[in-house]
Amino acid sequence: METIGLLLLGLLVGGALGVVGGWVLRARAVPSSASAGPSLDVLAARHEAELEQVRREAAEARAQVQSDLAGAQASLDELRDALAAAREQHREAVSQHRAQQEELMAHHRAQQQERERSETSQTQVLKTLTPVVEHLRSMQRKVDDLEKSRVAQHAELATQIRHTQQSVEESRKAADTLASVLKNNSVRGAWGETQLRTLVETAGLLNRVDFELQHSVDADSGERRPDMVINLPGGKQMAIDAKAPYNSFMDAQREGIEPEARQRLLLDHAKRVRSHVDSLAKKGYWTGLPVSPEFTVAFIPNEQLLNAALDVDPSLMEHAFQQGIVLATPTNLWSMLKTVAFTWKQEALTEDAQQLFELGQVLYRRIVKLADHVDKLGRSIQRSVKDYNAFTGSLERSVLPAARKLNAAEPLAAQITAPAVIEEAPRALTSGDFEAIADIEREELTFDFDIPETDVVEHPEHDAG
Repeated sequence: METIGLLLLGLLVGGALGVVGGWVLRARAVPSSASAGPSLDVLAARHEAELEQVRREAAEARAQVQSDLAGAQASLDELRDALAAAREQHREAVSQHRAQQEELMAHHRAQQQERERSETSQTQVLKTLTPVVEHLRSMQRKVDDLEKSRVAQHAELATQIRHTQQSVEESRKAADTLASVLKNNSVRGAWGETQLRTLVETAGLLNRVDFELQHSVDADSGERRPDMVINLPGGKQMAIDAKAPYNSFMDAQREGIEPEARQRLLLDHAKRVRSHVDSLAKKGYWTGLPVSPEFTVAFIPNEQLLNAALDVDPSLMEHAFQQGIVLATPTNLWSMLKTVAFTWKQEALTEDAQQLFELGQVLYRRIVKLADHVDKLGRSIQRSVKDYNAFTGSLERSVLPAARKLNAAEPLAAQITAPAVIEEAPRALTSGDFEAIADIEREELTFDFDIPETDVVEHPEHDAG
């Protein structure tokens, strides 16, 4: 900008000098061309006037030039200010652009670093989550398998439900048929006897050994025939009756029956059970058995039969006890029969123990007798040793010296060896078990078992030995 201002100023000054030079040259040319014209004074005056004019014009031109120069200077200053402002703006723009570029580059680097960190973090997370992902996949497979299994089980369950419904319907029909059949007294009695026999055999008792069916007894009320007689250890017996009232209870279980009607039927059922108890008490089966507890077991083949009667008649059980009747369901009768079977086993063990004790006594007597024979054999051996030692002593003292003298006349290669003396004696039996045979007969060694004696057959050779 400064160079442009100087050029403009030089142009203005050169223009002004050119104008002044033109005026001077024209003034010089006028006198030579107008020599025949006015006089020198006139010319001088004119020249002076022109010179003055030129001066004024030069002054005006100078003033104009100065004014233009001042304007140019002002313009130059403005241009300089504008240039400085433009430079400042450019510098600021460049600085701002550089700052923005640096910020953008920093942001880009930060994004790049963040991206790298994110990728690294994602890689680490993926590595960490790989077992979890595998576990989730495995769980998904298991869930799929479970879902398939659930669907299959649901279908199977639906099939089973249909079968169950069919079975329930068949059971209901069978129950109705059974209920109608059990209304017959003979059929009901046979069914109760079958249930009782199955229960007794399950407890471990044997027919015609531990129990008898339809055994006739001569009771106080006359000749009676209980359904079963249980044989107890010690020759004792217990009677069981398998008949029970069913009709009212089965009628109370019908579908669609009113609650009041069901309650009346259950009350009637309880009355029938009480009447059955009184009837058994009058028969008095136990009076016809040789040795028996003074009660009869009334077997109720179904738990609900007894529970239904006790619900409406709580005093029924106490009344039965007072009459000498024990109301027994399959549960408590089985435990009672199991106790009887256990008692029989203990009885058998007691008999076996008695037999073992008696066999032990016989074996002990025989061992003692064998020990006596061994003692006699030992004494015989001891006498033989004594005779042998006496023989060897006599041989060495009397026979061998003479034999050696005979051999001295004409010695032979073979030499007579003196027999050795036996110094050890047979060992005596010193145990106290072999010293007193009579100890086996002591009273404290004799046990009193209430079991028939068993004959022990001894071998004749052993007794003679």
